[in-house]
Amino acid sequence: MIDYCGRFAPTPSGPLHFGSLVAALGSYLDARRAGGTWRLRIEDIDPPRCPPGSSDTILRQLEAFGLHWDGPVRYQQTRDDAYAAALERLAEAGLAYPCSCSRKQWRDHPVYPGWCHNGPCAPDAPLAWRLRSDRGLRPVIWQDRLYGRQCLDPAALGDVVLKRKDALWAYQLAVVVDDADQGISDVVRGVDLLDNTPWQRQLQAALGLPEPRYLHLPLIIGDDGQKLSKQNLARALPEDQRVRPLLHQALAALQQTPDPALATAPVEDQLTAAIAAWDPMRLTPDDAHRAPDWPEA
Repeated sequence: MIDYCGRFAPTPSGPLHFGSLVAALGSYLDARRAGGTWRLRIEDIDPPRCPPGSSDTILRQLEAFGLHWDGPVRYQQTRDDAYAAALERLAEAGLAYPCSCSRKQWRDHPVYPGWCHNGPCAPDAPLAWRLRSDRGLRPVIWQDRLYGRQCLDPAALGDVVLKRKDALWAYQLAVVVDDADQGISDVVRGVDLLDNTPWQRQLQAALGLPEPRYLHLPLIIGDDGQKLSKQNLARALPEDQRVRPLLHQALAALQQTPDPALATAPVEDQLTAAIAAWDPMRLTPDDAHRAPDWPEA
């Protein structure tokens, strides 16, 4: 698969944690096993959530684990014009609309009820832009490489925000535009993002963009049984000699049965063996894995 192009696209709201490592590693191994390209994109479209220096920390962490990317790093903060052009096309096609409603106003509804479909309820208030999900591709059907056939109706998930009231771009639009622009053929990410795929497929179809293949990985959970995340204060990955056993444990979390003899080997040796042996079909759908602990420096 010489046309394979994968990517890892973290949000720099803090340093990477073990769940981030597993997602990055799965994407990296899938790309390298296919003889393809692996890109790094920093999804920094929400500056208030991105502390200074976080992007640099993420780059150092990836390098410490031997996960070296191809080409320059893509920063989404530089992509305003591309997102604006995509939104304009959607609006002209009747697939995006301005919305003045706040989450507090529709909190008693399971999804946004579309009150602004025929024009903003409060035209003088700050306006977000939403995807008109009832007019796009429906249903959305795709074959996940691990979870199999998926069939979801985006309208049942509601009209997702494409641009926020504070004029910041939202994830769904930005990720679709950049995946296409970077030629991403395969998206490997956590299963917590699986239900984002219908909106993204709608946008790809509406904008005439290619559809990547998808592989969603089982979750990594903390001691409390919840998804490991920066919001839950997940522990930051180290950048010293502790990366060796942690890389081995990340391979085990991906159910790749790494050789115990390589548990403390240099990361380059572990990755060489892991690329040769990579088989995503060893993964078990819906089988969450608990994050390991590691000693203090």
